[in-house]
Amino acid sequence: MVKVLVSSCLVGNKVRYNASCLSIPEPELHWLKSNVDLVVFCPEVSAGLPTPRAPAEIITGKGVDVLDGLANVVGNDGIDVTTPFVSGAENALELCQKQQIKYAVLAEGSPSCGSSKIYDGTFNGIKIDGSGVATALLERNGIKVYSQHTIAKLQSTLEKQS
Repeated sequence: MVKVLVSSCLVGNKVRYNASCLSIPEPELHWLKSNVDLVVFCPEVSAGLPTPRAPAEIITGKGVDVLDGLANVVGNDGIDVTTPFVSGAENALELCQKQQIKYAVLAEGSPSCGSSKIYDGTFNGIKIDGSGVATALLERNGIKVYSQHTIAKLQSTLEKQS
């Protein structure tokens, strides 16, 4: 069975910055549980960030910019959390490489896991096109990242391969 990395918060674990979780729509979650081997992971928690923690956003950039040293991840409390975000991304990549994981379903909007939308760094709830730090590192290394809203695309990709 194909292994798929999945954000811990998407399967009910209360690891988000505010100690909450997100969810995957029930039909998609059922399909995932029945057809792939889910490897549950949170980059931020793996890097030692606490739950709860201050919400963080990428300031003047996107995940690739953080990886390239051109942008920082900062909490709304003003504390720079770039280092743990990069460490969490590296932990995610290491796990994927060890377990030969080629696909991930990560939480949209997150400064770690967003795959098409992230917050703009102003803490005003404005989203921009872009990906988070972990997503950017995974994609740089050939791992295809989907969000909880695009699982049908993952399903289609995997069905074409079988």
